[in-house]
Amino acid sequence: MRLRPILLRTILLLTLAVAGAHFRGAAAFAQEPQAPAAAAQAPLADTPFDQAAKEIDKAKVQLTALQDGAKQNADNDDALVGLATKADELSRAVITISVNLRPRFDQIKNRLAEIGDPPKDGQPPEAKIVTDERNALTAERAQINAVTGDAENLSIAVTKLLNEIIEMRRRLFADTLFRRTEISVSVLDDAVSAFVHEAGEFSQALSSWASFVWKFKRFPLFAAIFLSLASALILLSGSYRLFGSYLRRDEAIENPSYIGRLSIAFWSTLIRTLALSVLLVTSFFFLNSFNVLRPDIAPVIGALFAAIGLVYFVGRFVNAIFAPNEPHWRLVRLSNLGARSIGYCVLAMAIVNALDYLFGTIGEAMGSPLVLTVVRSLIAALIIGLILIAASFGKPMLAKNGDPDAPGRHWPRGMGIILRVVGAGLILTALTGYVGLARFVATQLIITGAVVATMYVGLLSGKAISKQESFGDTFFASFLTRRFKLGPVAIDQAGLLVGLAIYAVALLVGIPLILLLWGFHVQDLQLIAYRLFTEVRLGGISISLLGICTGILLFAGVYLLTRWLQRWLDGNVMARSHVDLGVRNSVKTGIGYLGVGIAAIIGVSAAGIDLSSFALVASALSVGIGFGLQNIVSNFVSGLILLVERPFKVGDHVVSGTAEGIVKRISVRATEIETFRKQAIIVPNSELINGLVGNWTHRNKIGRSEIPVSVAYNADPQQVMDILLELTAKIPLVMRNPEPHVEFLRFGPYSLDFELRFFLADMGDGMTVRNNLRIEILKRFKAEGIEIPLPQTDLTIHRDARPAFADAGRDLSDGQEIPGDKPMEEEERPVRQLRGRRADGSLKS
Repeated sequence: MRLRPILLRTILLLTLAVAGAHFRGAAAFAQEPQAPAAAAQAPLADTPFDQAAKEIDKAKVQLTALQDGAKQNADNDDALVGLATKADELSRAVITISVNLRPRFDQIKNRLAEIGDPPKDGQPPEAKIVTDERNALTAERAQINAVTGDAENLSIAVTKLLNEIIEMRRRLFADTLFRRTEISVSVLDDAVSAFVHEAGEFSQALSSWASFVWKFKRFPLFAAIFLSLASALILLSGSYRLFGSYLRRDEAIENPSYIGRLSIAFWSTLIRTLALSVLLVTSFFFLNSFNVLRPDIAPVIGALFAAIGLVYFVGRFVNAIFAPNEPHWRLVRLSNLGARSIGYCVLAMAIVNALDYLFGTIGEAMGSPLVLTVVRSLIAALIIGLILIAASFGKPMLAKNGDPDAPGRHWPRGMGIILRVVGAGLILTALTGYVGLARFVATQLIITGAVVATMYVGLLSGKAISKQESFGDTFFASFLTRRFKLGPVAIDQAGLLVGLAIYAVALLVGIPLILLLWGFHVQDLQLIAYRLFTEVRLGGISISLLGICTGILLFAGVYLLTRWLQRWLDGNVMARSHVDLGVRNSVKTGIGYLGVGIAAIIGVSAAGIDLSSFALVASALSVGIGFGLQNIVSNFVSGLILLVERPFKVGDHVVSGTAEGIVKRISVRATEIETFRKQAIIVPNSELINGLVGNWTHRNKIGRSEIPVSVAYNADPQQVMDILLELTAKIPLVMRNPEPHVEFLRFGPYSLDFELRFFLADMGDGMTVRNNLRIEILKRFKAEGIEIPLPQTDLTIHRDARPAFADAGRDLSDGQEIPGDKPMEEEERPVRQLRGRRADGSLKS
């Protein structure tokens, strides 16, 4: 009775719940017609087409601004560089617009192909919904084509602007170099007056700045100096820890190796110059960041730091190449006097160039007239030309006897003439008014020459270190050997990697410096690097080095993940589940195939290679396979299976239906097997996959070896077995587990037959071990009196009873006696005898 109230309450609650749900659904249904109105009032989101149209309009405005800026800054190279960078960014943005619309365009194209063409006259009409969809897709495709066309036109316009900017910069560079200025006495007088006025202004500006800094910026000044020194010391100390032996010359070494001289010349110049450069750059950065430098002083300080870095670099270069005071470390065949004189000449030209650049920057900061810049560059060009002419008449070459202290010889005739021609050309060019050209050539002679020579020394160092068996003599190789216990082969391979690294350092440091010296800007180098790593065009193919590197890294990552997953499944899941070894191997191999395939797809896609481009190749291959490439493809696939599954590997002893020998090489088409007679047999992989192949060393090289032994019937079998086991135990190469044993095989027709069986850890030692054992067995049997019998046969011949024996080919051993002969005696039985009758009737034996 108590259940009835509970049931009634439950039924009542369920009824109310159903009724409430019904009323809520009715209310929602009643509100549905108002939803479109509310949606109409909400703002619609921009479609990809609308966003692309807005971006196109924005790009057109940017292009117009860039075109106006190029016209207004036609004489400003720095401004043109910035405009070129912006134009390149705009070009990539426009291309991105077209690329983003491509997926939607392909979807519309595929859908229109599915719908088909509209019905022709006389055909049944199609549904209105299909016609509306086709019209909407066609209209959208037209819009996308219009936007894509605008993007292509805009891209062409941007490319045209880039070409115009490049032409402007080229023309500006040529005009600057070949601008001619009249050189006269009045010009020199004006230059002297301007120099005196500039010196006074600069001295006043410098003194006022120094007093201001000392009074109000003393702490920021010391902080900037401290931070810059700390940065340079960190780089220098780290470099000394890594390359300490290549930064100092050991005076105790009287005859240093060629690699040592090259390495010290390259690394001492590069590392120490970089350390000073870091000091100077960070000093300028911190001074400027702490507001220590005034706008009129900052360019002068920057030029001063650059001049100091230039002179230091050339000085390090001269000391590294010419080694004026250390002839045994010298890289060129110069005498001591010649090395010093040539080094001083090169350093003097560098100082002249550095001072010219510094004074030019001071003139720009002080607003000096152009005539002072022209005369200053004229003087620098004349001094450098005179230095070259004076150096051409020297005797710097090493004497014939090889003594560096002996008087040297003249330059080779060609070199002396070249120096005089270049020096006279500089002087003549400067005096005729082409001062800019003379200054540019003089600067490139010193700085570019030093950079190129340092690069060349670096490349020679890399070549010498990467040479086979050369890296092992270096200090770094000794460190690797001690630290990582590397063998000679690994050290030689490490030398190849170190040589390649030196190549990379020399090129990555030298080439940007040369480009900067020849008029390129930092923005130009950034643009070149970006295009090199993101877009390299070979005809109609675009290659991205960054994408290729990313693809390789992704492939390696997925491949390593696959290998880890294989080991984890095999060692944890299937091993604990006691899965059959065959099933485990199949699952492991299948996961390996799948993982490598996925890794290849991911890597190729990340590299930017369109997988659809392989469709044509696949179709061509399918046609070729149908017309006779079955065997080639079969061998190819079989080779892949052999390389992956490894039923045998290089060095295994295999036996197939066609050959027996050692596997020397496995390729994707055939396998090379070398027989024991040193004959190379090339076996197609499909035969090894489809046929039976015996592998003596598949899992390991352990194998059983046998020696058959036969003794006479009068020998003791147990003694024979004990002797064989005793002799086998003395052989170190014979395995003790499984232990050797002797089998008593049979009672032979004339001997007792035994077989000695033992196991070897390496089947390759079987021939040597068996040969030595046979020799010892023979010696021991002779010492013990154990006879090894020879094969014997008893043959009895009876005389034939017939008086005549007509048929000489008739069998004489038919059991009948021959008249006149006696039967064979018993003691003659061990000897095989055969008697017959000669042609004259006499017997022969």
